[in-house]
Amino acid sequence: MRTPAQVLGQAGEAAAADFYRQAGFEVLAQGYRHGRAEVDLVLRRGQELLVFAEVKTRSTSQYGPPETFVSARKKELFRLAATHLQEELDWRGDIRFDILALTPLSQGFQLEVFEDAFW
Repeated sequence: MRTPAQVLGQAGEAAAADFYRQAGFEVLAQGYRHGRAEVDLVLRRGQELLVFAEVKTRSTSQYGPPETFVSARKKELFRLAATHLQEELDWRGDIRFDILALTPLSQGFQLEVFEDAFW
């Protein structure tokens, strides 16, 4: 049985994927794994941009904004997964690392996008 935090996280990822789709992106992968690295969403816009997105959903901002919960180690693993996928796809276009911070509202989520959040 899934915990309330897991249910909230999955709902946040689904909302984030919908947000990107509406912005003209194709969702290539959800929960992409390479070794110990996991990327929540991998998205593509045409042949020009590949986005690796970390989705942070928190029920409250009591412990700080969701985007502050991405550690240096997580960023390092994220880059490793991105490098592997770029090689696998023979990707020649630009890449970007985004963080999406979501907080639930009575209807849906408050969503904040941090484009080019790190390198």
